[in-house]
Amino acid sequence: MLFVDFFNSVLNTSFSYEELPFTTETIKVGKGTSITKYGQVEDSLYFMNKGIVEMTIKSYMTEKIIDFFFENELFCGYTSFLDQRPTDVQITTLTDSEMEIIKRKDLMRAYEFSANANKFGRIATEHGYIRKSNREKDLLTKTAEERYVEMFQTRSQHISHIPVNKIAKYLGIHPESLSRIRKKISS
Repeated sequence: MLFVDFFNSVLNTSFSYEELPFTTETIKVGKGTSITKYGQVEDSLYFMNKGIVEMTIKSYMTEKIIDFFFENELFCGYTSFLDQRPTDVQITTLTDSEMEIIKRKDLMRAYEFSANANKFGRIATEHGYIRKSNREKDLLTKTAEERYVEMFQTRSQHISHIPVNKIAKYLGIHPESLSRIRKKISS
């Protein structure tokens, strides 16, 4: 799916790229590329055409994985994108990736004249909030095994592309614990 298809599916419209209220730029980046670095002010919103990225945050002496983003998903250092302060997250590609970029200045300009841009921004923000809220609820109410099973059920085609130690870090457990969970599930 391309961004224009995503935009149209969210708004139930049939725009072409030329009719979008803002421009997008397609880029291809290699595995291990930092899209957003710690301390950077986020100036872009990204839509993943192909690939996987991880979002990390520093915690004391370690780095924690907040989330993974896959094909057909929007992502960015959202707090920094909104308040234009340096971000406390880093976004890095885990695979070779292709994504479309929407510059913040273009989106903000589109908000001034386009009801469709405003509606899209509102819906995208609502979806981001729901995603974060569900993640927080899962961390508070589900075991690591339950979270892994859910991740496996919803993202099985992507899990093989994510190193086991990163999945364990995302779940908040040691790789050995994840190995035991995987062994138990496959039995």
